[in-house]
Amino acid sequence: MAVTAPTTATRPPTALSRTGAAAVTAALVLLVAVLAVVDITQGTASAGAPEVWKALTGQADQTDASVVIASRLPRMTAGLLVGAVLGMAGAALQAISRNVLAAPDTLAVNAGSYVALTLVATTGVTLPLFLSSGIAFIGGLAAAAVVLGLSGLGAGTVRLVLAGSALTLGLTAVTEGLLLLFPQETEGLYKWNQGSIAQNGFDGVLQMAPIGVVALVGLLLLARRVDALALGDDAARGVGVPVRSTRVTGVVLAALLSTAAVSLAGPIGFVGLCAPALVRALARRFRTFTRSRASLPFAGLTGAGLVLGSDVLLRAVAPSDTAVAVPTGVVTSLVGALFLIVMAARAKDTGTAVAADRLRIRSRTVFLVTTAVLVVVLVGLVIAAVLIGDSKLLLGDVFNWAQGRAGQTTAFVLDTRVPRVLAALLAGGALALAGTLIQAVTRNPLAEPGVLGVTNGAAAGAVLTVTTVPLAGTWSMAGGAFAGAAVSAVIVFGLAARGGFRQNRLVLVGFGVATGATALVSLLIILTDPFNATKALTWLSGSTYGRTLPDVAPLAIVLAVGLVVAVARRTELDLVSLDEDTPRLLGLDLGRGRLGFLVLSVLLSATAVAAAGTIGFVGLVAPHAARALVGRQHTRVVPVSVLLGAVLVCTADLVGRTVIAPAQLGAGLMTAVIGTPYFLYLLVRSRR
Repeated sequence: MAVTAPTTATRPPTALSRTGAAAVTAALVLLVAVLAVVDITQGTASAGAPEVWKALTGQADQTDASVVIASRLPRMTAGLLVGAVLGMAGAALQAISRNVLAAPDTLAVNAGSYVALTLVATTGVTLPLFLSSGIAFIGGLAAAAVVLGLSGLGAGTVRLVLAGSALTLGLTAVTEGLLLLFPQETEGLYKWNQGSIAQNGFDGVLQMAPIGVVALVGLLLLARRVDALALGDDAARGVGVPVRSTRVTGVVLAALLSTAAVSLAGPIGFVGLCAPALVRALARRFRTFTRSRASLPFAGLTGAGLVLGSDVLLRAVAPSDTAVAVPTGVVTSLVGALFLIVMAARAKDTGTAVAADRLRIRSRTVFLVTTAVLVVVLVGLVIAAVLIGDSKLLLGDVFNWAQGRAGQTTAFVLDTRVPRVLAALLAGGALALAGTLIQAVTRNPLAEPGVLGVTNGAAAGAVLTVTTVPLAGTWSMAGGAFAGAAVSAVIVFGLAARGGFRQNRLVLVGFGVATGATALVSLLIILTDPFNATKALTWLSGSTYGRTLPDVAPLAIVLAVGLVVAVARRTELDLVSLDEDTPRLLGLDLGRGRLGFLVLSVLLSATAVAAAGTIGFVGLVAPHAARALVGRQHTRVVPVSVLLGAVLVCTADLVGRTVIAPAQLGAGLMTAVIGTPYFLYLLVRSRR
């Protein structure tokens, strides 16, 4: 009896675990089935549940049968397939990388697929769905390879998300540039990028389903090796598992799953992140779900439920005409952004993603020479920006214009060009100063208005103001941008402050807020002006097109105030950037000072967005470069950083509107192309 007692005591929990897992799986299958049935009954046509039943049984008239068979059933089936493959792709990537935030979104798989398809679209060649999926697969796999190569598998939560999100921003900038340059060839791609499961027949589903099945079978055959990776690389090698080939094969199969979803419905955001997380929560109670052969199909079911649930919720809450216009991917992105924020706020990863700068002490002479050189460069850039454009002018034309003696044509050119140049200069300086303040206060070299979601929040506030108040003026738009930036800043800095503004939590929450704000902007654009996405993209890409002197006035005032405050409190900035204890020992109110600097940085970012649109990475690159040139003292960093920011944005604006004239690219797209490699370089340098 003494021998058998432990055996009988340990059997029931295992049996209960299997029984419970089976019950949970059955309940989920039932839930997905119910959602599928409800989804079929929803739509703009007056074909409700009775008409759907008649159509399925062959008793309906031709109109109702056509609506159900050609539109609603394919939409429901696409939702099932897309959700399933994304859920399984996310589960596979998280198991392979041992990273709970790995997903097709965070590994830039969707962004890589999007840019590859856009490149093909610009050629004017129309490819069948199967060939398009091949192009998307190549792009997504290449992006994932870059991210995993930079971050390292299992190297920590934040590094992977940083690399993936930065690459996503860069690839998105390239894609938006192509959309603006080739509007006719890429027509419809912007809305497709939001992710919609709406289908016209079963052709797409039938072509993509075999790809998903093949990838799933491959992952199930690889399941035992993937489970062994959870023990660690050395332990996996000890039991005969080829670690490198297992990971490469798993990533390829996961990318193949993502490709099927992207080709069929466009990028459906965050399903691959949320579904595996829900499975992990169940795995704590039911051990069956800890094994890949059980967790992969269950994650697929969960993903299907998330996609169909989002579609059903959207159509239940919004009017039918509105629900049709809103892609399902916008809803999943909003939910997923909230999910990412919650996960980031609860993350226990307390390491640092990037080491602090190791800088030599610079002399006063170096500072003066650097400042003088930057001033000369900036003056030269301003002159070039004013003179060069679609119409080339001379300095004499500018002097005559300033004295009111210019001809009508020259006056018109300068009346439109000078405000653009001023907007670029002031926006660059404001964003650089905001980045300097944020990096000092948080002591985080990766902190920057764009990376932390403040810029995206300002964009959302400005777009909301424009779409809800058609007659909104310059100051109203600036107020809306500040309100959006303030809300984003409260969320990001409020959640990050609990952990002392650690890099991981701050940046992850910031990326979550940025994603949610971007989804909100997409929602506003689609709902209010679905046929004018090019205009919205132009502004969101950081374009100074159409700016006037009144548009620039708020930014000039805020930047002047910001410079005065930063210079006057330069010693406090130096102390705050050191550590938590030194300012307190010297009698400084750290909380009050930190709040003041953050409010000022939010105000600078918001007015810059209102004046020049969304411009990213300036607040990251300029302070880094300034500290490398003149050292850490903010009495030197502030002016040099502002000058560098002005030079960077002015150069980007000049290049964007002259190199491919008469076509133009926004300054924000150019700075993203410059800033993304620099951001990734910081990650590589810290890894060394």
